Amino acid sequence: MQTYGLHHVWQQGDPVTRATALLLAFMSMATWTVILLKSIELRRMARRAARAEQQIWDADLSGSGVPVLGEAGSPFHEVAEAGRHALARHEASRHRRGERADVSDWLARCLKAATDDASASLQRGLALLASIGAIAPFVGLFGTVWGIYHALIAIGASGDASLDQVAGPIGETLVMTAFGLFVAIPAVVGYNALTRMMRGIAARLNRFGHNVHTVLLTGPSASVTRLETSSAEKQA
Repeated sequence: MQTYGLHHVWQQGDPVTRATALLLAFMSMATWTVILLKSIELRRMARRAARAEQQIWDADLSGSGVPVLGEAGSPFHEVAEAGRHALARHEASRHRRGERADVSDWLARCLKAATDDASASLQRGLALLASIGAIAPFVGLFGTVWGIYHALIAIGASGDASLDQVAGPIGETLVMTAFGLFVAIPAVVGYNALTRMMRGIAARLNRFGHNVHTVLLTGPSASVTRLETSSAEKQA
């Protein structure tokens, strides 16, 4: 009586079959690793976004106010730093003669570049998921075709083409196709879910850049309130 199963496939498989199975196993581990790490990263970034959006209006971006927007490496901190440095460079060029960019346009361009760079960094790992989701079914199909080829050769060499001799070996090779789908489906679902989360954070990052632009031009809301209060007192 013949024995069938995954263990039998591994034992009877040639180096190509085993290499295909190992490749699919590696792709599966890479998929779940990226999904887990990226989910943690994006959830943490969403919390940072909420804090940064609240703190930006009271932050003094001319100096010590930037660190409260997050530790170095946070995209919101980097955008705020980019805006602060852009304003400092513009102020330093005041002594130069000739045409100079309008401060609002200069800040808008610099902040747009900073937010684009930060949004691009959010996409790390998504290309791997997209690639795995696209090629894993074909890798599994290759393993199935290769296995069927060798199963038919073995059946032909034995001279016994009865149903019990054909169904088992060929049925085992179809496991590779199922394995490929098992790898591809989580990669595709994870890619779509992470892309949706990333787009939401990118939108909040762009909105944060506009808020930084406003604060750099008008000052913190607390300062604006104090100025308005002082003006009202003087008029009274």
